[in-house]
Amino acid sequence: MISAVMVALLVTMVLALLRAFLGPDRYNRILAINMFGTKTVLFVAVAGFLFGRPDFLDIGILYALVNFVATIAVLRLSHYEELVSGRSGGAGE
Repeated sequence: MISAVMVALLVTMVLALLRAFLGPDRYNRILAINMFGTKTVLFVAVAGFLFGRPDFLDIGILYALVNFVATIAVLRLSHYEELVSGRSGGAGE
């Protein structure tokens, strides 16, 4: 059962990467990368449970923190770039 969960997480991670590469605009790509990071945290936690290594949860928590901070930084940078260039953040970009 746990191996089926790991396979399902891998499938959703691949779909998130596809969305990141093929997304219609910048914010959808950023959201897909954030989702990939969240799925990675879940994958590390499930792998830790499967292999009997509870210290993997610490790695997953650290990765979640880095993912959150990186996502906020990229969003703020992209918002700043839109303000400087004068573009609107419409969905048609």
